[in-house]
Amino acid sequence: MPTTDVPPRWDRRMQQRLARGEAAALGELYDRFASLVHGLAHRVVGDEHAADAVTRDVFAHVWEHPGSYDPAQEPLRTWLAELTSRLAVRRLRTTETAALARGGPGTTEDLERTVRHASVAARADYIVQSMPAPLRAALELAYFQRRDYRQTAADLGVTDDEARRRLRLGLQLLATAHDTGAPGEPPGIGGAA
Repeated sequence: MPTTDVPPRWDRRMQQRLARGEAAALGELYDRFASLVHGLAHRVVGDEHAADAVTRDVFAHVWEHPGSYDPAQEPLRTWLAELTSRLAVRRLRTTETAALARGGPGTTEDLERTVRHASVAARADYIVQSMPAPLRAALELAYFQRRDYRQTAADLGVTDDEARRRLRLGLQLLATAHDTGAPGEPPGIGGAA
């Protein structure tokens, strides 16, 4: 009987290869996750060049600190998303703080609000990209194409009850984007970078 442990096994092997300093492993990791990392970074920082820099920082961190990832704790994809969020928020804060110091518009509260909104949006993007295809398809039909649950059911070829179940579960997953770690701390922030 085949095992369902394929992603964690791949994650463990990748971490071991990175720990041995295999450059090919970094290339493979980059090929597999660069679009996720760049997309999340861009969602937070809102700038293509800054997102490129965050993407480089994420993969440089992975290369320089392969032991900072523990496959027993979480999937590699999740860890990379969290690392990306932390580094992107750090870059956003640094950029915005420098603008405030130069007398730019806004206040510290505006900065924190921007960081919180960007973090929630990035987490929501990650959740939608990671959810099973049937849930994602139902949400896309309902929210991007403005279909009600009956139209969604017809488009997907499922019962009305199944469409409602998929939408409800998808929305429950998406609602976790607003969860925070510590009080007053933006989502996705925390832990060592």
